[in-house]
Amino acid sequence: MKYAQVGESGLVVSRIIYGNAITHGDQIDESLARDCVRAALDSGITTFDTADLYAEGEAEEILGRALAGVRREQLVLCSKVGRWMRKDDPNAGRLSRKHIAESIDASLRRLGTDHVDLYQAHRYDPQTPVEETVAAFADIVKAGKAHYIGVSEWPADVIREAARIARDLSVPFVANQSQYSLLWRVIETAVLPTSQECGVGQIVWMPLAGGVLTGKYKPGAALPEGSRAGSGPMGAKSIGRWDYLNEKVLTAVAELGPLAAEAGLTPAQLAIAWVLATPGVSATVMGASRPAQLLENVAAVDVELDAELLRRVEAAVAPVVRADVSLTVDPLGPAARL
Repeated sequence: MKYAQVGESGLVVSRIIYGNAITHGDQIDESLARDCVRAALDSGITTFDTADLYAEGEAEEILGRALAGVRREQLVLCSKVGRWMRKDDPNAGRLSRKHIAESIDASLRRLGTDHVDLYQAHRYDPQTPVEETVAAFADIVKAGKAHYIGVSEWPADVIREAARIARDLSVPFVANQSQYSLLWRVIETAVLPTSQECGVGQIVWMPLAGGVLTGKYKPGAALPEGSRAGSGPMGAKSIGRWDYLNEKVLTAVAELGPLAAEAGLTPAQLAIAWVLATPGVSATVMGASRPAQLLENVAAVDVELDAELLRRVEAAVAPVVRADVSLTVDPLGPAARL
C-alpha cells in the first residue's frame, strides 16, 4: 500500500480507501463484509469510508463491528452526513445545525467509536446557509467528535466559500469527495483546480464507473450474474443513473482490455492507476464484494503509466467521456433519494 496526505493537511490516508456503499447491508452479508474488511487491513489499507445514508445506517454498524478490536489510532475513519431523505422528517438529509449535531452522535454510536477522523457533508444543501453548515462542523471538531471536515460533490464556488469560512473558524477543511474516472471527468474544469487552490484534496469515488471499466459488461450481452448491475436494485440504480451501460460506452471500454494486457494489468488496475496519477487526487474509494477482488485492485497503487499508454487509453474513451461541469451531481435530484 502507498499513502498520501489529503490536500495540504497533515492527514495521511491509504491511497486505496475501503468504502462500503452498496455492499454492506445490501449486496453482501455481514460475514463476507468482515472478510473484505480483514483483507483490506491485511493489504495495508488504513482508511475506511462510510455514511449514515448507506443501508440506512446499517453499513456503519457493520463496519464498526468489523473493525472492533483494531487499534483505533491505526485507522482513519470517514463518514458523511446529509442526503438521507425521509418523508416523515423534513429536517432529515439537510445540512442544518440541528441535523448535523444529531447525525454525528448517531454515526458514532453505530461505528462504536468516540470520533471520526474525517466528517463530510454528503452533497451540497442549497437550503441551508454554508456558514451554518461549516459552523456546525466546526463545533463537532472542537468537541473532539471529528478531527477534519470535508464535503462531497460540492460545486467549485461553494467549496471556495466553505474553505474561507473554515479558515476563519480555524477548522481543517481538507477534502472533497467526487465521482471521477476515465469516463466521468466533470471535476476537471472547476472543482479540481478550485480545490487545489484552497488546499483541499480529492478523495474520489467510483473509479471503475460502477464496474464498467473492469470490462465485465459486454456490448450486446446480458448482465453477468453476481455483478453489481445484475445483483440488486441498489447496484443497478447506482450504475444506471449514469447511463454507463449503453452500447457506445461499452464498445469504447472494450478497447481498454488489450491496452491493459499490453501493460501486464487488468482493465480495473489500469483504470485505478489512471485516477491515482491525477494531480490533486489523494486517494480513491473502492468497494468490494469479495476479498480477492479487493486485493487485485490494490495492486494498482504500484503502477506507473507511461505517457504513450496514457495517450492511447484516453483516445480510446474520448468519444464517451463526460466532462461538462453542468453534470455535477444535482444536490436534491434523483441521486439524493435512493
